Amino acid sequence: MAYPIRNQEGLYFITCTVVEWADVFTRPIYKDIIIESLRYCQQSKGLELFSYCLMSNHLHLIARAADDHNLSDIMRDFKKYTAKRIFENLHANPQESRRFWLEWLFKNAANFNQRNTNIQFWQQPSHSIELLSEAVTQQKLNYIHQNPVRAGVCYRAEDYVYSSASFYAGLEAVLEVERLF
Repeated sequence: MAYPIRNQEGLYFITCTVVEWADVFTRPIYKDIIIESLRYCQQSKGLELFSYCLMSNHLHLIARAADDHNLSDIMRDFKKYTAKRIFENLHANPQESRRFWLEWLFKNAANFNQRNTNIQFWQQPSHSIELLSEAVTQQKLNYIHQNPVRAGVCYRAEDYVYSSASFYAGLEAVLEVERLF
């Protein structure tokens, strides 16, 4: 079932998932590609980012596009760039114990999508829900920040490095966001 971004100026809860839910983001090099790409989209592509959490196999965001920008275009470019960069780093890293399996997985997934010729890293489409009320927005913000706690990765949301929960708690964050509430 598709969840397209229909209102390009709207505030959205977006989930991007790695194909087959493969646990790629267990290594800092791949996580850093995502963080740096989000930062670039904030600085250069008009991404207004309000919340994020990068788990081992998916990414949650609350975001919208700045004026005169298109959220669908930003997300398309983000996913295309990160897929390419992660695959390049995966392929070039002889110490990556899962390299051959992950390369096979991403190449095989491309066989089932006419839009991809070489690899498919992210599932298509992303899961995007427009946030139309403050109550739903607060619920999604809490959901995002509590994701690593529910997964047993940490005890407190603000202790998880690859999440905006630390920013909301007034602590140091690997990526700053705009505060919602």
